[in-house]
Amino acid sequence: MTPAELTLYFALVLGIVLIPGMDMAFVVGHSLTGGLRTGLAALGGVVAGALCHLTMGAMGLALLLKALPGAFTAMLVAGAVYLAWLGWGLMRAEPATQASGGAATGGTRPRSAFFGAMLTNLLNPKAYLFSLAVLPQFVHPERGGLVWQLGVIGLVTAATQIAVYGGLAWLAAGGRRRLGSSTAAGLRRQRWLLRAVGALLWLTALYTAWQAWAQFVTPGGTPL
Repeated sequence: MTPAELTLYFALVLGIVLIPGMDMAFVVGHSLTGGLRTGLAALGGVVAGALCHLTMGAMGLALLLKALPGAFTAMLVAGAVYLAWLGWGLMRAEPATQASGGAATGGTRPRSAFFGAMLTNLLNPKAYLFSLAVLPQFVHPERGGLVWQLGVIGLVTAATQIAVYGGLAWLAAGGRRRLGSSTAAGLRRQRWLLRAVGALLWLTALYTAWQAWAQFVTPGGTPL
């Protein structure tokens, strides 16, 4: 891959990662509820899910999803339900408090955050279609080293997500501490933040459900 191709791919991925969506909300929400460690675990799940998308896209799963509108719609419905469930959980969640030594107590455990974020990412069929649209532009089998090319693409994708979402996780966790997790006013402010992130997930779930309905009404078409 040429430097120009890598630069173009990085710019494309950066633009997509910077758009607020379910991955960003998941990482920020879990950083607020469980602190930086939980937020970084959620980030790890997002990265793992993205790498799975690239791998399965290269294997042709993205083409299968596009060829079978029913599978696409089913994944949209599943994603909407899962996002609504996550949003409801954040709306009802209590802020994590700081135990002695600065460790966060309460909130979601890092392990659950990792697998929850990975599942959220994998339930996004548009990511598969993105892989289908992007990979042919940046992967060149005739040049040889196909595994190496895919590895470089995966590395650029992961590095971009880590830089953006990792920074947001750090800011969210720091904001949770600055809001004061041990005072009544601080806990109240954190609850409002959690409910705001939960509401964002609900809005995303509603939009995803609308996409599923549009796909059902016009089979074979790709919703906006």
